[in-house]
Amino acid sequence: MAQTARQSTALINRRIPSLMASRRWIPIQRHNQQLYHSRGFQPSQNVQNGCLLRSLQCSRTIPARTMFIQTQDTPNPNSLKFIPGVPVLENSTMDFPTARNAHGSPLARNLFRIDGVQRVFFGPDFITITKTDDDSVEWQVLKAEIYAVIMDFFASGLPILTDEKPPADTEIEDDDDEVVALIKELLDTRIRPTVQEDGGDIVFMGFENGILKLKMQGACTSCPSSIVTLKNGVQNMMQFYIPEVLEVEQVEDEADAIQNEEFEKLESSLKTEPTT
Repeated sequence: MAQTARQSTALINRRIPSLMASRRWIPIQRHNQQLYHSRGFQPSQNVQNGCLLRSLQCSRTIPARTMFIQTQDTPNPNSLKFIPGVPVLENSTMDFPTARNAHGSPLARNLFRIDGVQRVFFGPDFITITKTDDDSVEWQVLKAEIYAVIMDFFASGLPILTDEKPPADTEIEDDDDEVVALIKELLDTRIRPTVQEDGGDIVFMGFENGILKLKMQGACTSCPSSIVTLKNGVQNMMQFYIPEVLEVEQVEDEADAIQNEEFEKLESSLKTEPTT
């Protein structure tokens, strides 16, 4: 099962191209030093082998703060060490070989959402990022996204590790073929986090004859735009990366079907009730 998960992650990395860096950060070359700073913010000091960052205003109202994040090369050219200047795991370490292993760490999950990040490792006071072995994925592009994710996370005050368990529906089984493994990987690492940000969840229910069956939960269950989310969001993304997916269908369990039927009856009776 672990081998299947690694294979599906490798396939996802090959199928999903690297995206451009976030526009929030502007690379500047100065005296052979590379700085990153937010738009409208002028660094007040020279920074060498590091990055001076200041958070931007965002929807969750994070107080502005400044972090000095240093980077350090490693013997592996595809791995880079980021030193945020604050404790990470203090006296321990933790390795996240794939995005599927990051269910217990909000920070690791956010880092894996950056296209091109292949592996994450937490040390006592550093974070090592390994990028995909692809010439099109450059550190100059990845650094800006990684800096922003690390800074935003430490400004949020969230715990680095949690007791969250991995979703059972997207666990890759030994009898899953390549397409199903890819679907589960894409759901778990790229689609589910976005849906959860809106107060809901999305559950894998099956894949047969090109039809992917999913169930919406939470706020997405009765949301008027749930069908739009499935068709214009999930289906388009699935078909772009996994051409074997012909269509995405929303399925309901028996309890949901009964609830919707009763709601429709009540709505119909209210419409036909004479007004006085």
